[in-house]
Amino acid sequence: MPGHWLLARLGKRVLRPGGVELTRWMLDALRVGPGDRVVELAGGLGATARLTLARGPAAYTAVDRDPAAVAALSALTGPGRGRVRAVGVDAARTGLPDGTATVVHGEAMLSMQPEPAERRVVAEARRLLADSCGRYALHELCVLPDGLDPALAERIGADLSGALRVGARPLTPSGWSGLLAAEGFTVTDRRIAPMALLEARRLVADEGLAGALGIAGRALRDPAALRRVLRMRRVFCRHRAHLGAIALVARPAPTRP
Repeated sequence: MPGHWLLARLGKRVLRPGGVELTRWMLDALRVGPGDRVVELAGGLGATARLTLARGPAAYTAVDRDPAAVAALSALTGPGRGRVRAVGVDAARTGLPDGTATVVHGEAMLSMQPEPAERRVVAEARRLLADSCGRYALHELCVLPDGLDPALAERIGADLSGALRVGARPLTPSGWSGLLAAEGFTVTDRRIAPMALLEARRLVADEGLAGALGIAGRALRDPAALRRVLRMRRVFCRHRAHLGAIALVARPAPTRP
């Protein structure tokens, strides 16, 4: 089982590398409001969806190819929600019309993709945005600092992949900015935060005290799950000096005549 779904099974709801604080910063920087049509790529279990919907956008579409995630997101589409929906498609090929969104955001997915797949997702975000006033944001793992020895960056990715059981390829901050620039975006805002997903303080901040205690209790009652969680935490601690979380907000660059 991939690490994020194991944590979800234990009751963890915030599965973003910079925690709910960095997600809130991202939504503030996007200035999501009543006039926006929002598309969230890889919506997961709906933690960010709830924060987005609390800002009252005109329309919200969650995209995720995992049936369990789509089921969780579909629970948010109740009466009074207006134009809210969840669709089970790939983030790189949503099938949504060109220019369907004023805001597109995605979290904790590009870090787990090879470079060609990263480019396809970012290109899809560019296609979905209505015009140069559109905004795109990502929230991902990053390796630090810029100029980090490529061999060390590769080793960090390999250790993460082994612990999380998904391919992991976090970029440096300049690497993430370069990816966006290559697909037609100009970065307007950036924030870097510690990657402290399994630290006690972050668990309480993200899940609340009762939620954090519940996660710990379920892990203690499941020795196999506890071993996996402790392995993930050891890897995060081993690379603490070079592992972080990054959020970037960008606008489509003006097209050349």
